[in-house]
Amino acid sequence: MVSEKNDYHISFFRPTTPRALHNRNMVLWLVSIWAVAIFGFQIALYVLEKPTPEPELTAFEKVWENVKAGNASIDEIKTFAHSTLHVAGKVFIASEHRAALDNGISWATMQLADSAQKVAIGNALIHFEEATSNAKLVTDDHYVTSKLKLKALVQPVIGLQPGTVLSEILPLELNSSLTEVITEENKAIIEACMPLYTIHNRSVLTDTKFLGFPFHYFYTAVFLLILFIGLCYAYCVRVDAYNKRMSIAD
Repeated sequence: MVSEKNDYHISFFRPTTPRALHNRNMVLWLVSIWAVAIFGFQIALYVLEKPTPEPELTAFEKVWENVKAGNASIDEIKTFAHSTLHVAGKVFIASEHRAALDNGISWATMQLADSAQKVAIGNALIHFEEATSNAKLVTDDHYVTSKLKLKALVQPVIGLQPGTVLSEILPLELNSSLTEVITEENKAIIEACMPLYTIHNRSVLTDTKFLGFPFHYFYTAVFLLILFIGLCYAYCVRVDAYNKRMSIAD
């Protein structure tokens, strides 16, 4: 009868030879270094981070109470429009938050416009909305023409310089059905969502520049990659040195 006993069972965690023991210990040391480099840095980021508001949030908070109460001056409404437009221009925003911000921006635009400007902006906005609903591509002539006309009308009202990012996104955030008043529900949403998109955790690790990059980016994208390659190289060198010392030939 042939014996089914396996005399060649190998366990990484229970080495049975000096070479296997040496290999296990070396691997554990190198993995520990790698783990400390990754998770230690993440822990340092967490310990050192400090919530830091964007300037737009600071400006918003200075005028918001007056805007909410209906007592805001022209300059305060303009500041409110700029700060909310800055947030509305961010890429990832919840749909209900964007709708509330659009309500605030649309209301502020009409509040800043005189009677003649209100009529012109209202007509241009309706035409732009119609062009948007009918356009198959953003390069459609009617869409582009309507947007340019609306943009030319609202830029001076809000106080935006032509060619800026805010001036480009402003027509997209206006809604003809949201110009009369900011609803109480949208006021509450605006007040809650502004800090959500304008407060970021920052620390010396994120603000420091190294070789032209933010340090945290350089560390995670470049240094950790170099470290991993270095650890692999160190493993190979140590294995070869041990094999040579023990006269082991692979």
